[in-house]
Amino acid sequence: MENSKIIIGYLIYLPIVIALTIYVSKMLFKNGKLFMIDIFKGKEDIATATNKLFEIGFYLINIGWAMLILKITYYGINEMSYQYLIEVLSKKIGGFSFYLGIMLFINLFFFFRGRRISRQTLKPNPKS
Repeated sequence: MENSKIIIGYLIYLPIVIALTIYVSKMLFKNGKLFMIDIFKGKEDIATATNKLFEIGFYLINIGWAMLILKITYYGINEMSYQYLIEVLSKKIGGFSFYLGIMLFINLFFFFRGRRISRQTLKPNPKS
């Protein structure tokens, strides 16, 4: 019976983390496109292509991580309870949400860093 509860846990966990990943990715890269256009000095085609590649990488890294931490184990003597399953799922989904938040801020850091470097290259050198 505990195996069926573990499978139920997987069937709950996977759609939630995949939906969270898709939502965060869509919001990040929809708004990140403006940063990319600014970084690439208005060249929308290269900015869009680069942004799309970053989006694909974001999916691969985050869904890959969600799959790596998928395993639900139970070593109790008695049958696994639904309470235990909910607690495990809350830790897994909460931890993954925390991880996605960190990934979001890392991407924002790189967007802002790229923008700052791009703007520094626009300034004329006063020594020349």
